Amino acid sequence: MLQKFNEKNRDLVININGKLLHRDEAGISPFDSAVQGGDAVWEGLRVYDGKIFRLAKHLERLRSSALALAFAEIPSAESITAEIKRTLEANNMTDNAHIRLTLTRGVKLTSGMDPRLNTAGPTLIVLAEHKSPVYDKSGLSLITSSVRRPAPDVLDPKIHHCNLIQSILAKIEANHAGADDALMLDSRGFVAETNATHLFIVERGTVVTSRLVACPEGITREVVLGLCRDNDIPHEVRDFSLTEVYRADELFCTGTMGELAPVTQVDGRPIGDGDAGPMTQRLAKLFDACVDAEAEPVLD
Repeated sequence: MLQKFNEKNRDLVININGKLLHRDEAGISPFDSAVQGGDAVWEGLRVYDGKIFRLAKHLERLRSSALALAFAEIPSAESITAEIKRTLEANNMTDNAHIRLTLTRGVKLTSGMDPRLNTAGPTLIVLAEHKSPVYDKSGLSLITSSVRRPAPDVLDPKIHHCNLIQSILAKIEANHAGADDALMLDSRGFVAETNATHLFIVERGTVVTSRLVACPEGITREVVLGLCRDNDIPHEVRDFSLTEVYRADELFCTGTMGELAPVTQVDGRPIGDGDAGPMTQRLAKLFDACVDAEAEPVLD
């Protein structure tokens, strides 16, 4: 599942604090908080036919994360939306695009962790790319990582921060094992998520996903749970173990970057019959219909 360079992205225009720059010219200060210590928050957005799915929810989560990190300034949702629109228009993007939205604390007067050193900020980066959903809808393989997801007493996952070293370490393990991604457990040994997505198991017709103990408040996760409620699909939010993954009828992952994708193998063991299951396929179709009906217009 290695992403490849898309020729359409060769001359991307990047937006940094409202300034539009060619991707090869774009840059932020070495004194920026994101460079100094990963002191930033982020969101991933997907563009469908001039619309963005759950834009308001993503911007709400961005603001919530910035508040938790005590950012002195946070741009309004309206101003961020305007910069997203400018960026999409500059790149002539209307569909099948992904946006990485990053908000840093800003620029420091000298190196150091202390937020009081920040004299200018925040820094808003809008990176839009031509990018299809990245996951293979025919089925993914996972390995269980040795790297654990922390609980809120270590680092609260409700803060959607840019410190992604744990995810990168887990992904390195998956790469070496020849798997698509890594399944990550929490400190108690229960399933948290993958290095990049939330996980759902299906057992005897019931859809089950982890509690928000060691995984973030996923936007797509929330949509899937809503689809279960609206369509009378039995579902539970609870702790579940690796044993339950191995014996599940189906397993799928969710995220803005890849939407819904079936997982057909974990640690070399097939899940269910080794193919995308009927519940996964049903929810994927319901998700597509939800996107068509509810994505928020951004471009005129």
